[in-house]
Amino acid sequence: MRLVLITVNSNPSSDELYVIFFSATAFFVFLAGFIIYFIVLYQKKQRQNKVERESLQANFRQEFLKARLEIQEQTFAHVSREIHDNITQVLSFVKLNLAMMGDTNTDQQAKINENRELIAQVITDLRDLSKSLSFENITKQGLVKTIEIEAGRINKSGLLNSTLLVEGDSYPLGEQRELVLFRIFQEALNNTLKHSGAKDLTIALQYIPEMFTLTLEDNGSGFLRDNLDSFMGAGLRNMENRASLIGAVAIINSEPGNGCSIKISLNPLEQRLYADGNHQDRFS
Repeated sequence: MRLVLITVNSNPSSDELYVIFFSATAFFVFLAGFIIYFIVLYQKKQRQNKVERESLQANFRQEFLKARLEIQEQTFAHVSREIHDNITQVLSFVKLNLAMMGDTNTDQQAKINENRELIAQVITDLRDLSKSLSFENITKQGLVKTIEIEAGRINKSGLLNSTLLVEGDSYPLGEQRELVLFRIFQEALNNTLKHSGAKDLTIALQYIPEMFTLTLEDNGSGFLRDNLDSFMGAGLRNMENRASLIGAVAIINSEPGNGCSIKISLNPLEQRLYADGNHQDRFS
């Protein structure tokens, strides 16, 4: 009987080791790539969700501000009509009745004439106020003319010396934009009269093809924004919010003793949300 001895080599060859090493490396590379891809995809989704949330919040703020401004304009229009149709009419009747009073001596007649002049001044002021509140009047007159009339009214009152400068050839910015810009101007003017103690106010409108700028500068007491009370701080934020609504940028600079500068910049070629140049409610 012949005995055959078979030896089995338990040590793998170099080729087998290479195949095993390559397979293991490929597996770990694939696993690492999958993990990295998943992380990148997750981060991208997170960024996308964050952008969407911010966009929704911005749209909500814009729509809320838009609704608030529309309600405000409706209120202004109602008050304007009431002043024009009712209050000034009543004062006109009072003035007429004073003119028809008879049997008065010289002193009484002088008093009557003085009162008639005061009533006439009140009627004129109320009519100017009515026009400044009316959207239709602002649309009809245009931004430059409306601001010019308002500046003239302030000069006439003696409360402030205002200077209006217009650079470049004026062009229409759209009804809604011009309305919002005029309301920003009124807000800034109101702050100057109430809080600044200024004697002079410079109003500059700059028209160039790709940029419109409205600048108001006073020589008042100035302020530090961090030290403002909630009422005045809300007024500044209101101007900034109004500007953003029409795609404009509001820059407000001030420091104690150096007055205040408010600059509103708007690219007339850009269209943003509510800044399509059309007003949503043509008040009748």
